Amino acid sequence: MAALEEGFTLTAVPLGSGPDGPLGVEQSDKTDQFLVTDSGRTVILYKVSDQKPLGSWSVKQGQIITCPAVCNFQTGEYIVVHDNKVLRIWNNEDVNLDKVFKATLSAEVYRIHSVQGTEPLVLFKEGAVRGLEALLAEPQQKIETVISDEEVIKWAKLFMVFRHPVLIFITEKHGNYFAYVQKFSSRVLCKYALLLGQEEKSVIQSFSMSVDRKVISLMSLSSDGCVYETLIPIHPSDPEKNQRVVRSLLLKSVVCGSARSGVAFTVLDQDHIAVLGPPPSASKECLSIWNTKFQTLQTSRELPQGTSGQLWYYGENLFILHGKFLTVIPYKCEVSSLAGALGKLKHSQDPGTHAMPHFVNWETSLGCGLGSQNSEQSKRILRRRKIEVSAQPEVPASTQLLATVQKDSEKHIEVELRKFLAVKRTPDFHTVIGDVIIGLLGRCKAEPSFYPRNPLMQLIQTHVLSYSLCPGLMEVALEKTDVQILQLCLQQFPDIPESVTCACLKIFLSIGDESLQEADINVQSASDYGDEKMEEHTEIFQNGFNPKEDNCEDCAQELNEKPQGTAEASTSCPVTLKRAALLNAILHSAYSETFLLPHLKDIPAQHITLFLQYLYFLYLKCSENATMTLPGINPPTLNQIMDWICLLLDANFTVVVMIPEAKRLLLSLYKFVKSQISICSELNKIEVSFRELQKLNQEKTNRGLYSIEVLELF
Repeated sequence: MAALEEGFTLTAVPLGSGPDGPLGVEQSDKTDQFLVTDSGRTVILYKVSDQKPLGSWSVKQGQIITCPAVCNFQTGEYIVVHDNKVLRIWNNEDVNLDKVFKATLSAEVYRIHSVQGTEPLVLFKEGAVRGLEALLAEPQQKIETVISDEEVIKWAKLFMVFRHPVLIFITEKHGNYFAYVQKFSSRVLCKYALLLGQEEKSVIQSFSMSVDRKVISLMSLSSDGCVYETLIPIHPSDPEKNQRVVRSLLLKSVVCGSARSGVAFTVLDQDHIAVLGPPPSASKECLSIWNTKFQTLQTSRELPQGTSGQLWYYGENLFILHGKFLTVIPYKCEVSSLAGALGKLKHSQDPGTHAMPHFVNWETSLGCGLGSQNSEQSKRILRRRKIEVSAQPEVPASTQLLATVQKDSEKHIEVELRKFLAVKRTPDFHTVIGDVIIGLLGRCKAEPSFYPRNPLMQLIQTHVLSYSLCPGLMEVALEKTDVQILQLCLQQFPDIPESVTCACLKIFLSIGDESLQEADINVQSASDYGDEKMEEHTEIFQNGFNPKEDNCEDCAQELNEKPQGTAEASTSCPVTLKRAALLNAILHSAYSETFLLPHLKDIPAQHITLFLQYLYFLYLKCSENATMTLPGINPPTLNQIMDWICLLLDANFTVVVMIPEAKRLLLSLYKFVKSQISICSELNKIEVSFRELQKLNQEKTNRGLYSIEVLELF
């Protein structure tokens, strides 16, 4: 069920918002504070819990704010645009907007978007997008035109996908609607034509959206009073081609079809939406919550003073303009279920209601005239039966969870598993987790389309699983090429066979960079050096020693004669940050050389070369400090790096030396190791000298007042 709680106004002073309501309500860098921008000259910072303003800023008389103020979450500053092109930036200490930072842009701004995890993005009315930092570096830079003539932006939204910002904006031209999806990780702009289907005469009045890992669910409220859904892929197969998407009916008749104003809606979660507008059966405006999964109205509240047709939500608060006052209405949405959608969830009984008994004395009802003794005995039996019924044990949570695993959806399994893991662990916790993982894997084999990725990750992170307990887990992850689960298993399972370790290594080396970009991989083990570059070590001078004295003159000559392009290529880190983190998990895994070497021979030569390049890079990083260690959280050790270099060469040396690129790498590695050995030899001589001096100092107390000794070091 969903519920609307009692609302409250943020201030007793009406907003100077004009007939169209405020420009916007945006969250600040503090969860309880919000920026409210009216359509005149003022921006107000409110603290919701105190129901009072914390600050107010206004532009000069004659100027007008044309874009809602937003917060830069990276700096804590506020940004607003007035007169379409003038950008202002200020903070809480500033009083007068006329004296804060000002930048005049070369094109008119439609909206500034700001979310956690990225810098603010500026969307211009012509469809171009710029990052705030790049725009401030050159405010008068030329802004290109993206949309066609007479095409107008109607709605826009910024969101994060795999820690990368994605912007979607909707345009309208002569009754036709288009969706533009801008991905900033790849600088790809995709255009989609929204086909309205059978309701071609309807006008879209409001937009909202939710996002999955790969699909944008764009919802629209049309003038016919219905809510439609359009699915837009985040990663299209052909980004350069203009594509068409068709919308389908999601909810029918949520508002009165004749309503021309005061209509808006927003997505609350995957199963609930909030709708602002008059319902079909009434003329007064209402705020209602609908369940899209079961097509039911959950709750509704009349707004007798009318609204401006604007609706915002943050956290568990809905913001509307009720009359002339900005009103906050808290809401709650429970996990969607059929009983909850129909309002038939079991609740505690009201004290004034009469409870029906579990048992009925039919003889008394029929007027058999039993004696008082039989009546008392019957009452005692009745009480005892009631106690027995109430004492019946409930179904254990573990049994319910196992039943859920066998038949319910992935989302429901994830919710129930989260509830089970949140309670205190029982003695049979390990057994239950084992049964759950076996049940999930068995269902994966029986239903190829079923792959409960999130529940599997929850189970791995309990730290009670091992490869021996669930060997099918990594088998399924290898089949699905799920590198995130494979990384977790390598980090936590101590008993992974060498054949499975090599299978993981093959996937980590062969998977494409685009697929890695989408994966949510823990990069802590490589975050401090994954983006750095290798330095050339063909000439090394340490402690005054020059490795030219060794006998590898032919090697040095071949290294010096290599092409210039190869030298430049070797200066960059050979793998991306996420691939480096995956390879580090391989380096940390346990193995036996006898069982590992046969499987290493099956890896393609180009992948072996790439792995050797990365290991050489790690070796160079280790040599940069005296401790011979890598920075970061749990990075590979020098022994692990050298062991894997030896393993790869033992298994594939005859193949690797035939590849020119790998041969040059081996020559560089050979020369660097030779120089390290020479340095260690010199350091060993110094160590012997210090040891003799230390011994001499210890014997000083045993000598007389005067003595002459000769110390021969070499």
